[in-house]
Amino acid sequence: MSMIKRYIAVAAIAAVSVATVAPVAGAATHREGNIVQTAAAAGQFNTLLKLAERAGLAGTLEGKGPFTVFAPTDAAFAKVPKATLASLAHDPNKLRAVLLYHVLKGRLTAAQLVKLHSVQTLNGQSLEVRLTRGTVTVNGVPVIKANIPASNGVIHVIGSVLIPR
Repeated sequence: MSMIKRYIAVAAIAAVSVATVAPVAGAATHREGNIVQTAAAAGQFNTLLKLAERAGLAGTLEGKGPFTVFAPTDAAFAKVPKATLASLAHDPNKLRAVLLYHVLKGRLTAAQLVKLHSVQTLNGQSLEVRLTRGTVTVNGVPVIKANIPASNGVIHVIGSVLIPR
């Protein structure tokens, strides 16, 4: 065997060996966090997490699940009138109802949601789900980023706070 052929054979064996034991680049080497941990790590759901804690829901969203959460960003909460937020913050029952309006039982991806057209939230009311010009909407609110995995469910980022009727 020529020196070049021998070098190529050794290089190929080494590459196969490394590929079978080395992790794939970008692959997760740790388990995903739960919904609360995933939202906290994202850094854009501080208001949602603070209100979930105040309403006594943070523990639930850290639990077994699975859950689907339509998570309004801090910017979404900034669009809500301050008086409305203050009122919700001082009324745990109303706050809980609003937050549970953003949560579904089960892990539902965007592709699964649009097939359902309507989903029941944990506060007992329904949300209308549509595919509008290639974007999933929930009660007319666009999903900004879909299918963020968590160990106990999935998060869909929305740009507005959903208010129960």
